[in-house]
Parts: sequence; C-alpha cells; structure tokens
Amino acid sequence: MAITKRALLAAPLLLSGVARAQVWPSRAITIMVPNPPGGGSDFAARLFTEGLSQALGQPVVIDNRPGANGNIGIMAAVRAVPDGHTLLMQYSGYHAGNPAMMRNLAWDPVRDLAPVGMATMAPHVVLAAPNLPANTLAEFIAYARANPGRVNFASSGNGSIQHIAGEVLSRAIGAPMVHVPYRGAAPALQDVAGGRVEIFITTPSSGIALVQAGRIKALATASAERSPALPDVPTTAEAGLPGYTMDAWFAFFAPAGVPEPVLERLNATLRSLAADPVIRRRAEEGGTRLAAMTRAELDTLARAEIESLGAVIRGAGIVLE
Repeated sequence: MAITKRALLAAPLLLSGVARAQVWPSRAITIMVPNPPGGGSDFAARLFTEGLSQALGQPVVIDNRPGANGNIGIMAAVRAVPDGHTLLMQYSGYHAGNPAMMRNLAWDPVRDLAPVGMATMAPHVVLAAPNLPANTLAEFIAYARANPGRVNFASSGNGSIQHIAGEVLSRAIGAPMVHVPYRGAAPALQDVAGGRVEIFITTPSSGIALVQAGRIKALATASAERSPALPDVPTTAEAGLPGYTMDAWFAFFAPAGVPEPVLERLNATLRSLAADPVIRRRAEEGGTRLAAMTRAELDTLARAEIESLGAVIRGAGIVLE
C-alpha cells in the first residue's frame, strides 16, 4: 500500500493530538466567563468548578472577561491554545444572537467553537423596581401603555437576550420603552433595586436573592412553566400575555481543535456531575435546571438556536456595529 506525502505530513499532527489527550489535564483548567461575577453565566460555571476539579485532578478557575456583548471573553477562548485547558461558558444570547446582530463578528459559533456539554437552562423573569406602581404583569402593561416612552428597561448589554426580551415585550404590549444597557446583570440589578430603572428581564439566578429579600418584584416568568425557585410567580401566559417566552441556556464550549478524546472526557464528566443531587439542588435554588446532553445533542440545540433567535433579532431590527 502506497503512503502519500500528505499522509506522512499529517501523521505527526495526529500523534501530537493523541499525545495531548493522553496527558490531559496537565495543569489548571480555566473557564472563560464573558460576563462579570454574579450573572447567569458566572453562576452556571461555578456550579461545576469543584466537581470538575475533583474529577480531573487539577484546579479549575474562573476568568471573568466582560465587555463588548460577550465578545471579549469569547475571543479570549477562541484564541486560546486548543489543548483542553481553556473552556468557555457560553450564553445562548451571545452564541446565537451576536452572529445575527453583528456584521463583522470576529468569531463564528460553528467554525471556531466546539460543543463540550450543557451546564444549565433557565427561563427569564420579568423583574420590576420596588417603586414601580405595578405589582402584576397586567398592571405593568397598563402603566407602560399609559406612559409611552417613559419606562426604562435594563439589559446586560446591547444585543443581549435581556435587550432582545425588552424590545420584544415592548412590541408585544404596544408600548415603547427605553433601553438602558449595562455591563452585566449585577450592575443592572443594582439600579433596578434602587428604583433607577423600572424593568429588567433576566434569568432568575442573578436576581432571586433580591426578590426573596423584597428588594425587587418578580412580575412573571417568561416560560411555559413556573420556576421552581419562584413557585408563586405566574408564567407570562398565566399573567395574561400568552406567547411571550424567553428561555436561555449556558453551556461549555472549547476552542476548535481540542482533541476529541479530551472533549468526550469533559462531556462524560459534566453529564456525571449533572446527576449529583447537591449540584442539582443548587441549580434549582438559583432558578435554573440541569440538562445533561451529549456533545451531538448540544450541537443540534445550538445550531437550532442560531436560526430561531436570529429570526427574532432580524424581525425586531436589532443591529450592533
């Protein structure tokens, strides 16, 4: 059998990949989080750090890189050496939304990132400032319609799912609202709790403590089911706004080129941790749920989200330069 020159050149690369997989992990693993501490991405990553460290025998550290609608942290992961020592906690809003909103995006969700495993899935909750003269979603809708253009809604940045959620809500209720972007969920929540912004539509993990403390009001859960962490908060359909749902996911990705055995070991470890009752309880207390997936299942979900969320963004006319 003849051996081609191309095969001879490829052989060292293949052997190098196998060798890297055999000695992995050889040092600390870094999880890039493209948001500040305190948000849904950070919450999802920290759920798994201790378990991953114990299972893999190396420290697992969080590196928060907020800014540019997630692109700073995402690009840090994309540019990392693809040896399995750098992971990305990806947010569906960035993964599926940024390609639809940004014409000159420096990364591609399919070409530059490899799916590793699902972390958490979460609904969005319509949160309101304590001084807003509305205690239900119906009362808020009436207030927004009576004050067109005078109601502010927060987001964790231009083009985030919170931004999209606010724009879609504004159109759904027929009342214009003003978008106020922040650099992450934590600073947005501070201004909602302080009464400086009326509405914030975000995942429960970042705001549940403030709701439970009575510092902000939860008007509705924008999902088909109520959140286990907020069982008394009605869904948007129950509150009189059927069809308005906003669900998010947070998942582990790696830079393209990480050896397949490494990716498969990571996926198997994550699926095992998702069955841990302690991690499951912490996830539910934060208003999220675990959803163990194979790499193929995550890839299918992510690709479908790129299409569906992209259609919503284009329909709302949201463009970021």
